[in-house]
Amino acid sequence: MKILLVHNNYGKRSGEEAVVDKMDAIFKSIGHDVAQLRMTTEGVRESVAGKVRGFLSGMYSPGGVKAMRDALRREKPDVVNVHNLYPFISPAALFECRKAGVPVIMTIHNFRLICPTGLFMRNGRPCEECLDRHDEWGCFAHNCEHSRLKSTGYALRNFVARKTGAFSECVSVFSCITDFQRRKLIEYGFPEDRIIVTPNPMDISSEEKPASPGDYIGFCGRISEEKGVDLIIEAARRNPSVRIRLAGEVRDEGLVSNLPENVKIVGFLSGNSLTDFYRNSRFMLMASKWYEGFPMAILEGARYRKATIGPDHGGFSEIIGKGEEAIGLLFRPGDIDDLSAKVTYLWDNPSECLLLGEKAHKKLINRYSTEVIARRWQQTLNQTINKNGTA
Repeated sequence: MKILLVHNNYGKRSGEEAVVDKMDAIFKSIGHDVAQLRMTTEGVRESVAGKVRGFLSGMYSPGGVKAMRDALRREKPDVVNVHNLYPFISPAALFECRKAGVPVIMTIHNFRLICPTGLFMRNGRPCEECLDRHDEWGCFAHNCEHSRLKSTGYALRNFVARKTGAFSECVSVFSCITDFQRRKLIEYGFPEDRIIVTPNPMDISSEEKPASPGDYIGFCGRISEEKGVDLIIEAARRNPSVRIRLAGEVRDEGLVSNLPENVKIVGFLSGNSLTDFYRNSRFMLMASKWYEGFPMAILEGARYRKATIGPDHGGFSEIIGKGEEAIGLLFRPGDIDDLSAKVTYLWDNPSECLLLGEKAHKKLINRYSTEVIARRWQQTLNQTINKNGTA
């Protein structure tokens, strides 16, 4: 089977780029030929001309449409796997797939189909106004991108995609990465029978060491407000006996201008440094104020048998879980008292950390390992081709 991967890279490398690269490897590992159509936003929006180009291309990109048409003719794929189309490919390119009779499986990384910013967040807390209204007005009215040009552009491109039916008419399968996303798409009006859930995969090394007790609580991600880093820092202030290490790029200097002594920033980590960071933690801590698409740091922690404390919303709830299947603890979103109490409890019970960490590792193997996800993708590909026919 020939698969065409389609993705518009973001201005800075993100988790989506990593997933697209991973899907390329997975498809090849199960015997398929893979071609890619990639464009990038990197370095474009620094100029006024680039911003205007991005504004217009999000609604209709002549270059993106032509690139899709050329790729379909050149590669003759049996199926197209779309990830991000904004801004330089644009949803209009999907009509080329329909014209060519090639089915499209769209991987849903975030909430952009029903929320122009893709975040479901405004003023530091979840916002579902565009979902409730079934339109894009909220993004423009509230200037959700804190830039009138961007907010208007984001709202308009969603409006055009909705009115033209680019997604509803041209996508054969919407592959969500969490059931939470699936439910939101159905609530918005996307057809339930075309929506499936296929989580992001995680490699598991056969040589991983047993979990260590760990001597700090780890956070790995953007050091920014939407990630709830201010809540993590406040929890540390209330629990001076705990030690917290923040790994990642600082996006908001104001958040870290007055850190308590038990919080340290270790910077952006990769390779062996990142591996050691996870292995030497007692457990992982996430406090995101937004739902997030698929918080991969939970699985990264599980890879090294580490539990995670996270907010009880979005994908966190289903990945961390509750009751006997829980692989960590959930706190009421935005509730610093509940977060602080959960941090204290788990820090003071290292044996519980180890138990939850082992459960996390088993859940990772059974539900999220690359081998499991590869089998699910093969099933999806077969069903899509059988339903739609070959190109």
